[in-house]
Order: sequence, then structure tokens, then C-alpha cells
Amino acid sequence: MIRPRSNPLSTDGGLAVLSGNLAPDGAVIKHIAAQESGCCSTPDRRSFSGDYKDMQNRVNDPDLKVDADSVLVLQNAGPLGGPGMPEYGMLPIPDVLLRQGIRDMVRISDARMSGTSYGACVLHVAPESFVGGPLALVRTGDLITLDVPARQLTLDISDREWAHQRKAQWQSPPDRYERGYGALYQAHVTQANHGCDFDFLARPGKNPDPNPR
Repeated sequence: MIRPRSNPLSTDGGLAVLSGNLAPDGAVIKHIAAQESGCCSTPDRRSFSGDYKDMQNRVNDPDLKVDADSVLVLQNAGPLGGPGMPEYGMLPIPDVLLRQGIRDMVRISDARMSGTSYGACVLHVAPESFVGGPLALVRTGDLITLDVPARQLTLDISDREWAHQRKAQWQSPPDRYERGYGALYQAHVTQANHGCDFDFLARPGKNPDPNPR
């Protein structure tokens, strides 16, 4: 039932952790779920980006300018941007592509996804776009390279464009909550690479025994 390391089902694991200028603190892809689509190693592909509401409004537009080689990029769906890192990671395939028989394409987000869903979905991009992570700087039409064998996820723009234009133009969104649990959450939740946990729960230390003898 459990095979030895000398005779594995696969020479590689089912999950891959990616890094690169688009995910400095990492991203995750379940590449075995995307192998049949051939999406695991891509040349530069043009992105189509936006937040979840924007995606809902545009993904089934019959005039949407996407093709099988496009990359769907979902922003503001991470621990703070969601908020709560919702299960938006398996973005729907646009209707215009489904009608062509296309059933998979590269999809990138700072959201999550549970279960054994299929597809070339890059998840947990960290740091998330809501806090100014590189995913926030992606614009429709940018070129993105996903290279799973090399564990790389990169946005192909110049350093000058990145630093002097994209980052300079980005503005931090205002806090959503001023009090209560929402304020506690936004002040203390960690990024995906640190477990999306409250920092005060995850830090080392000990508490006194509530029932000392």
C-alpha cells in the first residue's frame, strides 16, 4: 500500500513550491493535477489580471481577449485581501475558451484551494497583493513565465519599470476594520508562508497552567 522510496510512483512530489520575482516568499502549485494540460512549463504568456469582483464581471464576456496561452491573475484574495484567503484559487475558465474545448490554463493568485481540484493553478503567492506584494503590480498584458521544473514564477518586466513605475504608483488600501475581531485579524494575521495564523498564537513561549496542583 505504501511504496518504498526506491520504487516511488513518481520521481517528484505532487506539490511544488515556486519562487521568483512574482513570489519572493513562495507560491504553491499541485503540478500533478496540471500535467495532462501541458501547463507546467510555459514560455512567456500574457496575463489577464484583476480582483475577484472584476473577474466575475469579465470572465464570461464573449469579447474577452484571452486565448489558451493566457494567464489569469487574481489579485487581493490572500489573508488580508480576501479577507481570510478564500477558496478562489481555481478560477473558472472563460466561456470563450470553454466553447473552443479548452479545459485548463495557467491561473495565478494569492488565494487558496482545497481538495484535489484539477488544473494549472498557482496558489498562496506571498506576499499577497493586498500588502503590496509583486502580484499587486501585475497588469493585463504583462508577460509571465511559469517553470515548474526550475521552481520559478517570474514577471518579465525591467527592473526600472518595476521599481520606478509600478511600485511608485501602488498605494496601500485603507484598513477595512476599525474595531472588533476584524481589526484584531488585520493587525495580527500572518502571510501564507507563515501559515495565515495569528502571530501571537504562533510565536514561541508558554502560558501558566490554568489548574496548578
